[in-house]
Order: sequence, then structure tokens, then C-alpha cells
Amino acid sequence: MTSESLTVDTPAGTVRATAGPRQDDAVVFELGGAMRGSVHVTGTHHPHHWDQFTAVRACLGPVNAYQTTAPDDALPRLTRGRTRYHGSLTLYPDGYADRPQVSVYPMTSTDGHEPPEKTVATLTAVLRACAAHVAQHDDLPVLLDLSRQRDTAALLRFLTWSAAHHQAEAARLEREARAAHPARRAAVTAWWTVARWFTACPHPVLLLMLADLPNSLARTVDVQQWLAPYCLTAAAREHEHVRRAQAEADSLRAQQRSRHPNAAPHAAHPELEMP
Repeated sequence: MTSESLTVDTPAGTVRATAGPRQDDAVVFELGGAMRGSVHVTGTHHPHHWDQFTAVRACLGPVNAYQTTAPDDALPRLTRGRTRYHGSLTLYPDGYADRPQVSVYPMTSTDGHEPPEKTVATLTAVLRACAAHVAQHDDLPVLLDLSRQRDTAALLRFLTWSAAHHQAEAARLEREARAAHPARRAAVTAWWTVARWFTACPHPVLLLMLADLPNSLARTVDVQQWLAPYCLTAAAREHEHVRRAQAEADSLRAQQRSRHPNAAPHAAHPELEMP
């Protein structure tokens, strides 16, 4: 990508963003006008699909904020201010909308104070303009491919953890569902026992145990009644998370193999082969 300049109208005034030559897997814009500093733009995965590298991420500062923390004095600032800012924005395609969608990571300041709305709007406008410029450039496929190479190993580690975590949650919920059945039967038996006591000898304490009140036998029966179906529904959702993590991990590995067709087959990953 050759040097190109953008003019961005913002609430703080006009910002000029000049793109330098592509630095391996990123483009860095130098800012002038109403804002000083730089913006780092790189390819990344879709926010909702870990295996699809179709998005562009812009970070305040000269480096990828998801991998390296820039020194405070390297972060952007408004020309008329001294406070510097952290933040990022992801621009990604949406199959249900004609225009790309935007996900904004909260803007923060180095002085610990929440940035004013006008400043946030300015930072967001600059990040979006830089991201949109890179997203429309001819060498975007190169950036996306480089970002896939850069991030795949870390994403596979995350997906391995995610599959194991959701599998463990599914198992826990299924145990709770199984335990709810005998617990409900025991609560119903206890309720009828107390009901017989109350019939034989009415007493306010027994009535409180039978009434639909917090911590009463009636409330316990009610909770155990819906607990098992609730846990089974939640467990099904956890199993779906496991299935999706496994599918996305398989997709990432397939993309790796397609780039290196002569490489030796990868060893099995038992940590992602859930029963």
C-alpha cells in the first residue's frame, strides 16, 4: 500500500490520516490536523466467527493493541490536549446488512478519566475511516491471510479451552438435572407429610411450610419442578458451544493445511474430541 491520505471530519475538527507503506501484516496511519499520533490497522477474524478472517481492526497507537501495549507517550491525543487515548474498532461484514458493521472497544484515557463524548466521537470517526480505507484496498486479502497466519495458533488454544470449559459446564448441568428428580420427590413427600400433620393439628408454623413462600416446602417443590428441564436446556446450549468450538478449530486447521499442502498431517487433538 503506497502512501495515501484521508481527510476525516470529526467533532474536534478535521483530521488528516496518512497511510504509510504496508508493514508486513498492518498499515500504520500518521495523524495530523485536529489529532496527533498514529492508528494501527490490521486484519482480524469476524467478531462472531473465530475461523473467518474477514474483518479489519483499527487500534489507537502505532502497534497492534491486542498483542503489544504501546507506551503512553506513543498513543494519540487531540492537538489541543495532552491526554492520550486507548481504544480500538473492528469493521466486519454482515450478511444481513448492506453496509459493514462496527464493533467499538471502549475508549479510555491514560489519565484514568472517562473521555468526553465529543472526544470519543472523534476517536471513533478516525478509527472507522482508517479501517474502512484498508477494507477497500486491493491488498486486503494479503492482510487477512497474514492475520490468519499470525493468530491461528492463539485461536486454537482458545478454542481448545472453550470446548473443554463448555463440556464441563454441560456435564455439571446434567448432574444437576439428574439430582433434581429425587430432590423433587423428597420435597413432595415432605409436603404431604406436613399437610397431614396440619390436618391433624393446625399450627401457623406448619401453614408457613405449606404456603408458597421463600424457603418453604411448597417453594422447594416448585423450584425442583422446573430445575431439571432448565438444566437440560442449558446443557444443550453448552453442547452446542462445544460443537461450534470444535467446528471452528477444524476449520482453522483445514485453512492451515490448504496453505501448506505438502506438510505432514497434524496429530490428533484429543482435547477437542469430546465424548
